[in-house]
Amino acid sequence: MILCIETATTNCSVAIFNGTDCIALKEDAASGYSHNEQLHLFIKEVCHEAGINLSQLEAIAVSKGPGSYTGLRIGVSAAKGFCYALSIPLIAIETLRILGYSALGSADFIIPMIDARRMEVYSCVLDRKCHPLDSADAEILKESSYATYLEKGKVSFVGNGVEKWQGVCTHSNAKYIAGVLPSAREMGVLSHELFLKKEFVDVAYFEPYYLKDFQTLKKS
Repeated sequence: MILCIETATTNCSVAIFNGTDCIALKEDAASGYSHNEQLHLFIKEVCHEAGINLSQLEAIAVSKGPGSYTGLRIGVSAAKGFCYALSIPLIAIETLRILGYSALGSADFIIPMIDARRMEVYSCVLDRKCHPLDSADAEILKESSYATYLEKGKVSFVGNGVEKWQGVCTHSNAKYIAGVLPSAREMGVLSHELFLKKEFVDVAYFEPYYLKDFQTLKKS
C-alpha cells in the first residue's frame, strides 16, 4: 500500500495504490498553486476513500522534479514528514517519467515537456515503454531540437510545454498531446517497481531535483 504525491506543477495530485491498482485518487489543477492548502486535505480524503488509515501505508512515493520550486518543496516536505512519523521508506520518482506514462506506448519515443520560462521546457527522452534514454534537461526550443529522434521514428510530445513546441516543430513524425500535467494516477507502476527493488531515498537528506536555481521576479 503506497501513498503517491505529485505536486511538481499546478496539479495537486494524491493517490493510493495497492500494488499497481489505484484504489483512491484526488487531484485539482484548476486552483493554481494551492498545494499548501489542499495537499493534507487530499491525503485525508484518499485514505478515507480507500478505507485505510495512515498506519497501513508501507511507503510514500513523491515526484522529485523538475518542476515548480514551491510545489516540489511542499510535496517533498509532506512526504518526508509522513515517512519519518510512520517509520516507512520514501520513494522518489522523476517527474518527467511520471508525465511520460500518460503517453505510454503511443509512439517510438516519448518526450514529456514541462513548461519553464519563455521558449524553455524541462524535458527528457523516453522509449515507448517509458524507460529513460537520457536525463532531464532544460531545453531552449528551436527548430533543430529533438531532430535525432524525429528522424528515427514517431515521437509523442506530451505535457503543458507542448504548445510552445507546436509553433516551432513541423516534422511529420511529431505527435502532440498538449495540456497534460503530471498526475499521481501515473505513479503506481513506477512506485511499485522501486518498492520491490527497495530503491529508497534517505528521508533525512533527500532534496527535490529543481534542475535550475530558484529565481524571483525583479521589482520594476
